[in-house]
Amino acid sequence: ENVHGLPPAVQTAALVLADRRAELQAGIDALERHIVAEAKADPAARLLQTAPGVGPLTAHALLGTVPDPARFDSGRDFAAWLGLTPRENSTAGKRRSGAITKQGDRTLRRLLVLGATAWLRQVAARPDKGSPWLLGLMARNRTKKKLVAVAQAARTARILWAMLTHNQPYRAPAAG
Repeated sequence: ENVHGLPPAVQTAALVLADRRAELQAGIDALERHIVAEAKADPAARLLQTAPGVGPLTAHALLGTVPDPARFDSGRDFAAWLGLTPRENSTAGKRRSGAITKQGDRTLRRLLVLGATAWLRQVAARPDKGSPWLLGLMARNRTKKKLVAVAQAARTARILWAMLTHNQPYRAPAAG
């Protein structure tokens, strides 16, 4: 019998695919629970999670991907290694910044941007949570939400580098 007007062969294939998707989702959920448990047990991962927009998956990915953070001279070098710094299009003495370079680890960069996006939503709902820098950037770029998210991700990368190199938890910037 045709359900939703689909031939029986298509219905069978759709059921097989739905079952396979459910199996994959169960595996993904189990892996995520394992990563979250590891991040809770690791002091460095717990330290990184004190920064806004950084959860267990991002902390775990960062620690698994980044070589020795002391290898980088500065937080900007670290952000550049991740591909979160603007490409320069300069000529005749005029500096122009373009899009980000996207040179580094794509997954880690994506996690940082997703975390920054989540943080921006929280700050939009409660502006008292945001830093003066972020609130100013959001005000100047009301229609460019992705630009603000990437800028926050680059800033988060710099903060994470400092946290790892100095073994210090996140300290929110002073208001004012």
